[in-house]
Amino acid sequence: MTVSTRKPVIAGNWKMYKTIAEAEAFFAELAPLVRDVVRDGEHCEMVIAPPFTALSRVVQAARAANVAISAQDLHWEAQGAFTGEVSAAMLVEAGCTFTLIGHSERRQFFGETEETVNKKCRAALAAGLRPIVCVGETLAEREAGETEAVLTKQLAGGLAGLTEPQFSPIIVAYEPVWAIGTGRTATPEMAQAAHAFIRQRVAAQVSVSAADSVRILYGGSVKPDNIRGLMAQPDIDGGLVGGASLEAKSFAALVHYK
Repeated sequence: MTVSTRKPVIAGNWKMYKTIAEAEAFFAELAPLVRDVVRDGEHCEMVIAPPFTALSRVVQAARAANVAISAQDLHWEAQGAFTGEVSAAMLVEAGCTFTLIGHSERRQFFGETEETVNKKCRAALAAGLRPIVCVGETLAEREAGETEAVLTKQLAGGLAGLTEPQFSPIIVAYEPVWAIGTGRTATPEMAQAAHAFIRQRVAAQVSVSAADSVRILYGGSVKPDNIRGLMAQPDIDGGLVGGASLEAKSFAALVHYK
């Protein structure tokens, strides 16, 4: 498979952390730390997913650091009696350009399925949002040798029926569930094997050119001390970072992985 140039993405998922004031302070501290990356323009793309409450307030602050804002989730309907949910149009109005979909915590705690992932992808794409679609296996599934079967099922269901033009804005994030928030990290070689398999599945499911161009992020306890080894792998195009994205200095260190 021909490898094309893919601009790396360093994305931070803040989960249920940070008030509005804390989020604004983060971006004020981050901006001077990544000024060289902003000037370069080609080193990497930076994305942060704050809590819903902070989205509209941090857009301007994030712009100074050239950081795109992502939602952490969305509902697939445009409107309706869905207490506690947020639509794609609401996220766009708040200033989001990305949204996470299918994060393992949404699957584990809130009943996310491949069907809802697919519906959310379609809603996000229709509104002009770029989905970051999360896939990955649990420890039990890995130990049972089911990693590839799980990834195949998640990709087949979550991205079902998407044409190549529809698929083109999507980013895939591989997050081995056993390595999220545990301090355990897949070795660069383990992560690379999973990323290469995902790229093969995209080639089979969508097209070879889609597989060549799709950016696949690694999301399992990514830290400043392991990102360089991960980013050296040919099929790893960035990171979906949890805890290490909560401090401006550590997020900047991730951005400066080389």
